[in-house]
Amino acid sequence: MAMHGSSLGLLALVLLAISPVAAGAADCGSLASPKLDWQECTKKNLMLQGSDLEGANLFGTDFSLTDLAGANVKSANLEKATLVRASLEGAHAEGANFAKIEAYRASFANIAADGASFAGAELQRANFAGARLAGASFEKAELGRADFDEAVLTGAKFAFANLSRADLSNATFEGPAIFERAFMFLTRIEGLDLSAASGLEQAQIDLACGDTATKLPAGLSAPTSWPCPAEHE
Repeated sequence: MAMHGSSLGLLALVLLAISPVAAGAADCGSLASPKLDWQECTKKNLMLQGSDLEGANLFGTDFSLTDLAGANVKSANLEKATLVRASLEGAHAEGANFAKIEAYRASFANIAADGASFAGAELQRANFAGARLAGASFEKAELGRADFDEAVLTGAKFAFANLSRADLSNATFEGPAIFERAFMFLTRIEGLDLSAASGLEQAQIDLACGDTATKLPAGLSAPTSWPCPAEHE
């Protein structure tokens, strides 16, 4: 039995020696590069325009006030990252994960983010003007006063999202989009062709702001309150 105990002890020491060291902290001091690990690092108020962060682990990273204009964050994981007043203007973010980010007043203008996820994100007053967001998910996102001027939203998913006072009026929906249970209080939908949209109900339309050019799915009709008066912030 003594021999057996010694053997077990030796085996344990060998396994400890060859087993990988427990994952340490992210490499917060490293320069921007594809697939790096900046998880929960602080990258506030930096100039990172054009950085290549494709496939990077940016979970929980603090990018408040940081300029990421033109950056490549394709397939990167930014879940729970902080992007308050940050800029991703013109960034490439196809397939990126922005779920549950905090991005109050952030700019995503002209971003290419087809297939990206913004599910559960805090995006109040975010700027998505000119963004390409085909197939993107905004499910359960907070989008109060978000601006989607001339954005492409074909196939976008807004189920359970808060679109209160968001402006979709000049966006493009070249096909279906999902609005199931979305809160659409004073959501601007003037001139939109929503005839292929799914999940829309009359109660949502009654809260929203459309006009005679707004096209609705079969069975829904424009309320007598249309058009809404111009809003002064």
